[in-house]
Amino acid sequence: MNPDLDHLQPYPFERLTELKAGIAPPAGLAHIALSIGEPKHATPALILDAIAAHRAQAAVYPTTRGLPALRAAIADWLTRRYRLPAGSVDPGQHLLPVNGTREALFAFAQAVVDRGLDPLVLMPNPFYQIYEGAALLAGAGPRYLPCTAETGFLPDFAAVDDATWRRCQLLYLCSPGNPAGAVLDIPTLQRVIALADEHDFLIAADECYAELYFDEDDPPPGLLQAAAAMGRMDYRRCLVFHSLSKRSNAPGLRSGFVAGDAEIIAAFLRYRTYHGCAMPLHHQHASIAAWGDEEHVRANRARYREKFDAVLEILTPIMAVERPQAGFYLWPATPIPDTDFARGLFAAENLTLLPGRFLSRAIDGRDPGTGRVRMALVPPLEQCVEAARRIRRFVESL
Repeated sequence: MNPDLDHLQPYPFERLTELKAGIAPPAGLAHIALSIGEPKHATPALILDAIAAHRAQAAVYPTTRGLPALRAAIADWLTRRYRLPAGSVDPGQHLLPVNGTREALFAFAQAVVDRGLDPLVLMPNPFYQIYEGAALLAGAGPRYLPCTAETGFLPDFAAVDDATWRRCQLLYLCSPGNPAGAVLDIPTLQRVIALADEHDFLIAADECYAELYFDEDDPPPGLLQAAAAMGRMDYRRCLVFHSLSKRSNAPGLRSGFVAGDAEIIAAFLRYRTYHGCAMPLHHQHASIAAWGDEEHVRANRARYREKFDAVLEILTPIMAVERPQAGFYLWPATPIPDTDFARGLFAAENLTLLPGRFLSRAIDGRDPGTGRVRMALVPPLEQCVEAARRIRRFVESL
């Protein structure tokens, strides 16, 4: 067996199952899960119609590179969304379709990390657990960058010493962030690019929540946008990862893309040819339809805004909770330890949240996830409102 498997820690939802073991919640209350970030809004008809129209292509092997029409649709979307210079994203060189960001973020580390050089992979803390697992199975040491209220829930890159940067081969970013929803601005992204140039590492920017924001006139910026603003049209050392799961409410489609540095994309394509991860053709056609339409995305954002407004009106008077900059999570502080809060809430109200410490690691005696819980406002509005009322009732009982 691969000895690196022994370094993997239990996945957050495995720990959550153990936390809830032996509890019999009230039978008269239907269970509500705000623990997992699985969108529950209806998948748009244009996606389902495209799958149906091209279902016969399930009998055809797809190519790893993907359909030219899909790569063109993605390049057009990237250029429009991030106001990139026309023609700066070449569909044949700068991007690849992937089966969702999860598998691509994991596979990317396996392709680019040189385990013979005592490598580090840096990541925010708390973090999406795939970053850590990808680093460990690539033979790298994970290095955690605390994201606390004091840092605006963003990594403090200035606090990282030169020795760490010198060993860094890959930096995972997540903006908008999971779980706090904080957004990296253009100047910060450009400072990170400058660090990558100085210390020769790659940046993998997980931007899968980038289309869930509150102000239609102020979308979160992206890494390629920051690079283009520097005149860096080759997007060197910069890779972004996007998905239709959150944007288009299609988590089961397993469709996304990676885009950026053409040299790295070429190497990643070679890896993926052996990895065996080509997207089914009927899913590619559905993805073309999704990337070409913004109406369903605007409607999606409107539904999330409505849910945040309703839930925050109920919870703000009794919890330390704030609207995030983007995303669909709340990241409130808890009046008792986060694991006690989650276990007690399930026992009293049949409601599941994710303890913050399940998403983080304690470093130098401090765990930035402790004392917080993640709430995913993914169920329908009525369930989110009911969940907020149950949380409030529980907090007031403490």
